[in-house]
Amino acid sequence: MKNLTILFLSFVATASMMANISSSEKEALVKLYKATNGSQWTNKWDLNTPVDSWYGVKIQNDKVIALNLSSNHLVGQLPNEIGNLVNLQSLNLFKNDISGLIPTSIGNLKQLKTLNIAFNKLSGALPATLSEATALVSVELFMNRINGELPASIGKLQNLKTLSLFNNELTGTIPATLYSMKSLKVLLLSSNKLTGKLDKEVANLTSLENLSLFENNMEGQVPFDLEKLNNLKEMNISYNMFSGLVSKNLAQLDTLNMTMINEKGLAVNLTVVDKNSAYANED
Repeated sequence: MKNLTILFLSFVATASMMANISSSEKEALVKLYKATNGSQWTNKWDLNTPVDSWYGVKIQNDKVIALNLSSNHLVGQLPNEIGNLVNLQSLNLFKNDISGLIPTSIGNLKQLKTLNIAFNKLSGALPATLSEATALVSVELFMNRINGELPASIGKLQNLKTLSLFNNELTGTIPATLYSMKSLKVLLLSSNKLTGKLDKEVANLTSLENLSLFENNMEGQVPFDLEKLNNLKEMNISYNMFSGLVSKNLAQLDTLNMTMINEKGLAVNLTVVDKNSAYANED
């Protein structure tokens, strides 16, 4: 009986070590490995070993729930099959050499909460399908070459707390739908090519703690409604083409005290007035 018990426990232990993930999930991982020059990764995978032994892969209940390959020398493009990792909750590919487009299949990841492909060489527009990954809490895609406009569908990400897209090549205006994202705490869109005005609807972002629009081409009056954001602790909207008057409170909150670029390309400071005067002179 003792020997049978030992044999049974040994079998259970062996079975638990061999994660039996779906064939589509394994195929997606293999495609990623081959598409990003896996043989040259810093931490390589041995495709002949069980998947749960592969570096950066976290498996729970025979499902791939997390993938962390940050700073691992991934070179190449993300395969469309990455959307087959339907149980993924966290995808971290920070600081690699990934180029090309973000696959539209990213929207298949309905359980994804954190997405970090920052500090790579991604290009093209943000896929509108990103908004279908509605469980997202954090999206970090800064320091890439992403261009085009922010899709209006971004407003569907009502659970999002962090949207970090600074140092890209985004154009166009901030979509009105973004101002409905009441869970948003961090909005970093600095060093892009955004145009248009900052809508007074920004006051709807009641959870916002950090706002950075630094170094874009936005214009018009700085909305005094920014003062309604009681949780706002950090702000930098300087080095745009905003004009008009600003209140003392807003000027002090801005990292560079509202230093703007005028029509001649020169740095100028907006005129600071006390709050009551500012509201009286608002257009």
